[in-house]
Amino acid sequence: MYVYILEYKENGQNKIEMIHLKGIHKTYKGGTSLHVLKGIDLDIAEGEFVAIMGASGSGKSTLLNILGILDDYDEGEYRLAGTPIKHLSETRSAEYRNHMIGFIFQSFNLIPFKDAMENVALPLFYQGMGRRKRNELALEYLDKFGLKEWAHHLPNELSGGQKQRVAIARALITKPRIILADEPTGALDSKTSIEVMQILKELHKQGMTIVVVTHESGVAYQTEKIVHLKDGVIERIEENINPDASPFGVNGIMK
Repeated sequence: MYVYILEYKENGQNKIEMIHLKGIHKTYKGGTSLHVLKGIDLDIAEGEFVAIMGASGSGKSTLLNILGILDDYDEGEYRLAGTPIKHLSETRSAEYRNHMIGFIFQSFNLIPFKDAMENVALPLFYQGMGRRKRNELALEYLDKFGLKEWAHHLPNELSGGQKQRVAIARALITKPRIILADEPTGALDSKTSIEVMQILKELHKQGMTIVVVTHESGVAYQTEKIVHLKDGVIERIEENINPDASPFGVNGIMK
């Protein structure tokens, strides 16, 4: 269904294009119009680990919503794995979200009246998989993250770290090509934040494309490429040659 054929050169190397943005603009209209994104150009290759960093109001969450096909844009071009995203029907957009993208949120976004297993299995429900099979797969994914014994616990019975691991299992269960993470460590203590970043780094080593939105330098400098946003434009893109040698702790304080 999805064919990855588009390539581009970066630093003399051929790379398979996962995300291509050209001239992206977004304005929220109301009593006073707010021009949030002002001409974003960005290429992300398959298998890259990228951070989008900026202060509150810089446009980073809006950009992530556009990447996740949760919000539309006004001008420009967005291609996801070669497919133009503008003007997709809602059915087609939902299909791409369900099969191509896994989401991880700061607030976890777990359904409070469903247990951990049911939360993890939910994306498979939207794909039409039967209850028995999707619950079996959900248990397998919970087991990968050391949570099998918590499968029948509700979210309010889990710690913050456990909730985020459930959310990561849910994001991965459809075997997406890209993970979009919005402040994935924002609601966690330092120890748990380190654990979550280790999970993301391991997924990256396995070939997953990961885009993390963060305001924490300690998170951003564990990725390969840091996109610095300011007032709706890309201020600079920083290549991080050795993420494992970051001078920052996960909370952004110099080691």
